[in-house]
Amino acid sequence: MNAETKMQTTAGAQSAERDAGGHGAPLGGSGVQHPFSVHANLTAPQLVAHALRRGEGRLSADGALVVRTGVHTGRSVADKFVVDEPSTTAEVWWGRVNQKLPEQHFAALKHRVQAYLQGRELFTQDLYAGADPARRVRVRLVSPSAWHSLFARNMFIRPPAGELPGFEPDYVILHAPDFQADPAIDGVRSTTAVALSFAQKTIVIAGTEYAGEIKKSIFTVMNWVLPAQGVMPMHCSANIGPGGDTALFFGLSGTGKTTLSSDADRQLIGDDEHGWGPDGVFNFEGGCYAKVINLLAEAEPQIWHATHRFGTVLENVVADPCGRLDLNDPAFTENTRACYPIDYIPNASASGRGGQPRNVIFLTADAFGVLPPIARLTPAQAMYHFLSGYTARVAGTEKGLGREPQATFSACFGAPFLPRQPEVYGRLLETLIEREGAACWLVNTGWTGGKHGVGRRMAIGHTRALLRAVLDGSLLAARFSPDPFFGLMIPRDVASIPNEVLDPRLSWADPAEYDRTAAELVARFEANFATFAGAVGDDVKAAAIRSAA
Repeated sequence: MNAETKMQTTAGAQSAERDAGGHGAPLGGSGVQHPFSVHANLTAPQLVAHALRRGEGRLSADGALVVRTGVHTGRSVADKFVVDEPSTTAEVWWGRVNQKLPEQHFAALKHRVQAYLQGRELFTQDLYAGADPARRVRVRLVSPSAWHSLFARNMFIRPPAGELPGFEPDYVILHAPDFQADPAIDGVRSTTAVALSFAQKTIVIAGTEYAGEIKKSIFTVMNWVLPAQGVMPMHCSANIGPGGDTALFFGLSGTGKTTLSSDADRQLIGDDEHGWGPDGVFNFEGGCYAKVINLLAEAEPQIWHATHRFGTVLENVVADPCGRLDLNDPAFTENTRACYPIDYIPNASASGRGGQPRNVIFLTADAFGVLPPIARLTPAQAMYHFLSGYTARVAGTEKGLGREPQATFSACFGAPFLPRQPEVYGRLLETLIEREGAACWLVNTGWTGGKHGVGRRMAIGHTRALLRAVLDGSLLAARFSPDPFFGLMIPRDVASIPNEVLDPRLSWADPAEYDRTAAELVARFEANFATFAGAVGDDVKAAAIRSAA
């Protein structure tokens, strides 16, 4: 192979012969030297062509790129680390979520990954996180994988062509999915590592092909950067009604953020990550990352059609030899995913921005089956439930989870992505809700009629009907009364919703068993509240769920 062939790049790529640290260089800020070739800021068709050439995936019958992520079909939460650095250590929420990685170990891991990437064919993408130009973060992904570059291109905000020359990243992701970390050298737990340095503004992802690590590492960055600017970063979807009213839908994966915010009658701002500040709400992303297991065209037509398009990346979705998809087959994982640009949703917002929220909705998938389908919250209750973050982790979203949902408490409905103490985000949200007078709601998209394994999943038709009543303002006029266990104000009369749906106790065949199960969940709420009770005001303490005297 001659030197010219060795260094060639495809159309639209920038030459790798420039100094890797030079102004505007495709590897600037990465520390990677002497690659085999660099393909910078390629288009979706170019990246698909490279992925097929390299055997990284195959096309579905509709033209989507079907890929596998190997043994990692969810996030490796036990392998996430934050570098312990003097300039940031006092502000990081250290513990199980943010494990400390000494600087010398990060240096070893980073240098070894840089050496691994040298001499390889690399793909870089320069992208924005944050639709508000005043709040955005410039991101550069450096990866040996064409399909992961397409994922990032779909997932984040693509700068106009005129903004790419001279692009200088704020954060660089060194992505090495096939590199095996060494705990003895790198100070990590296994051969997989997701390590983030806020001081060096570098993220190293090694030993996992699961693309969600790329997405969530930048969400963690936004959760670090924005609170200092007085902006609330949120694990939520958002949409806008015909009258310009913005609604937020908080929740962990599997609770319905993507499904419930994709509404043909409302404009989608985004399906997963947003900021809320003085100028309103803005999306962090330029794409969607939807769970597609058991996806039905009749129930979720917008997502279904986006899943069947060229340019979409399908993770771990089963396809037959002719490329026909079987969205009901969990052979590889329950956590099958589609990643597509947000403009694949017909009524998505072009700006990714909205006004001040009128409604704030917390989504919980209650595996106990005792919470009502909807309840109105006071501001104090909203803070309590936001800090509690009760839900069920659903199968496959994290490595090690089986097919059974697991009841859990995840602070701020996003604890795995919070680099700061939960109270920091709680105080920000409390201030914004109070300032804007937003109505707050708790919506159970989990089980009814019994706990998981006995009851049934809440009907999406009922959930959508209740949310329509929230968003058009009519539910505010309903008659509410408190339930005896959780102190939640439940509407008693809603058109088209049976009473046994509104009152979960009526849906159980054995009311006494409901009482015992509800009491068990109350005890769990009490135990979890003890972890943050000292950091909240008396109004939130008074709103806490507690056992009957």
